[in-house]
Amino acid sequence: MSVKQIPLHPLHVKLGAKIIPFAGFEMPVRYTSDIEEHLTVRNGVGVFDVSHMGEFIVQGKGALDLIQYVTTNDASRLSIGQAQYSCMPNETGGIVDDLLVYRLEENKYMLVVNASNIEKDWNWINRFNTFGAHLFNASGETCLFAVQGPRAAEVLQKITSLKLNEIPYYHFKIGTLAGIPDIIISNTGYTGAGGFELYVHRSEAEKLWHAVFEAGAPFAIKPIGLGARDTLRLEMGFCLYGNDIDDTTSPLEAGLGWITRFTKDFVNSQALKKQKEEGVKRKLTGFIMKDRGIPRHNYPILDTHGNPAGIVTSGTQSPVLQTGIGMGYVPEALSAPGTEILIDIRGKHVPAVVHKPPFIETK
Repeated sequence: MSVKQIPLHPLHVKLGAKIIPFAGFEMPVRYTSDIEEHLTVRNGVGVFDVSHMGEFIVQGKGALDLIQYVTTNDASRLSIGQAQYSCMPNETGGIVDDLLVYRLEENKYMLVVNASNIEKDWNWINRFNTFGAHLFNASGETCLFAVQGPRAAEVLQKITSLKLNEIPYYHFKIGTLAGIPDIIISNTGYTGAGGFELYVHRSEAEKLWHAVFEAGAPFAIKPIGLGARDTLRLEMGFCLYGNDIDDTTSPLEAGLGWITRFTKDFVNSQALKKQKEEGVKRKLTGFIMKDRGIPRHNYPILDTHGNPAGIVTSGTQSPVLQTGIGMGYVPEALSAPGTEILIDIRGKHVPAVVHKPPFIETK
């Protein structure tokens, strides 16, 4: 399978980014250091080029019916200009993907899916399209920049007449930025630091990128790589598909019961409803290290007697807390906040305590 390049790939190379293969794309993982870029977003403003993400347009009279059937959340509650976090369940209790659902117009929606799952998701949704909805895969012509951090709104306000402070969390507006029309300006950040996501046609992407950086120069704006994106989302306890959720993890096990609405029928809804009634046997749980040690993906989680209890799905050293944090699935009996557990770090059993995310306080 060939690795793709995002439209601004040459620009990131010129900026000195370290490029790695990720989700089928060559992506900038860092420009300086993960810690420096992490703190830039937490304290100031940075820009991620996440144009590898997938965008599907679903429209027509059957659009809502199709979305309702393939996703767990209730998209009928969306007003125009509102977005929603959701997931697509499979037929065996797991998750095909997690995604965002945007209501663009009366019968027009945009689904934003993970880059590694674009083809899988496209085929899955089309498989269930017995509702007459019209689907268009806009992934190849759409670029996505996440301008994140407490100074993000000040930067972007310099290049638009839209009142950004009037876009609530999980809402969006479509308007002009830097003279470029029809940009979706969305408040659905993945960092917990505030900011906006900008969906722009690839033909205008480089112009927008330079305009944002020109406006952000007085704020020491910087490009940010996927390394810092991972530590930022983990400090908030946000799931990453392929790590914390996948085809084998139930949304209820993953703590996503809040986006699993049994007021409607959806793929595998009866089995998931039964699971909710009976209770899950394991839960995705956050934890903070009590001693020095950095938990990593796939490290064993043990009970205090040293018995196997689960594995770490995501782990890192928190740049803000300056201690190890992570998430993983453990038996329900070990999932309560304050519960003592052990993390097997290269044969050493390091104590940790269960902690409900987020791991840090944000403004």
